[in-house]
Formats: sequence, structure tokens, C-alpha cells
Amino acid sequence: MEARLNVFGNAVADKVVKHLVSANQAISHSTLPASTQELMRLRASQINGCAFCTDMHTKEAIAAGETSVRLHMVATWREATVFTEAERAALELTEEGTRIADAAGGVSDEVWANAAKHYDEEQLGAMVVLIALINAFNRANVIIQQPGGDYQAGQFG
Repeated sequence: MEARLNVFGNAVADKVVKHLVSANQAISHSTLPASTQELMRLRASQINGCAFCTDMHTKEAIAAGETSVRLHMVATWREATVFTEAERAALELTEEGTRIADAAGGVSDEVWANAAKHYDEEQLGAMVVLIALINAFNRANVIIQQPGGDYQAGQFG
């Protein structure tokens, strides 16, 4: 399987992706725990059906020390006992922020308040931007049918 478009060979797409990656660096340097970041990216990628990002963020999470049990349970986190209350709040915010078109009004006040119980203003800002960015990456990769499976942890930096 081959992608419809070589993003890095396209002047406009390459420039935009570099800006998105740069924006993503601000999140990775925030106080939002790295494990929470990867869980959020993985969950959004699962929802959006992005094979490339699901592959990437599973492998990045493993490289950062995440367990296979927790990674296998991300898709069913509501019934899983392996996540903290803070992680559960982050996953719920990710789901509502990703499925924004499915709910009138977007993210509910209840979901926001639950996240705000566990995360400070800097972390909430990082979460909002992370959700927006991973959804942008997911959508681009799904549109061009970027295949998953060959990603190597650390491949992009």
C-alpha cells in the first residue's frame, strides 16, 4: 500500500507539516505527562481510523515505557481498571474533542470540569492544542491513505 500523496515531496504540505510538528514540540515540553500525551494521541487516532498515527503513537508510548496491557485497553478505557482518574479525564476530553461534530455544543461542561480537577491551566492548554493537532494529523493521513505498520519509534525526531 502506498499513500496517495508524498507529503514531504509536496512543497505546501511539507511546509505545513513542519509547522504542525513544531507546534507539537511545545506540547511535549509542557508539564502534561508524556504518557498522558501518548494515550490521548492514540485514542484520537483510533477514533479517526488513522493507521499511521495509531502505529506511531503505540510505538512511541512503548518506547517511553508504556505497558502493552494499558495500550491494548485504550480503546475500551471506560471499562478498564488500568488508568488513573486523571488519565480517564484526559481520555474523555480527547473523545469529546475528537467527536466534536457528534455532540451539539462540543465538549460538555461536565467533561471540561472533570479534566480541570486533574490538570492545571498549562496542562489544559496543552491538552486542547494536542487534541486539535492530532486530529489535523489524523485527517490528513486518512485523506491520503498513509499506511501504518512501518513506523519506527523516534523516526521524526
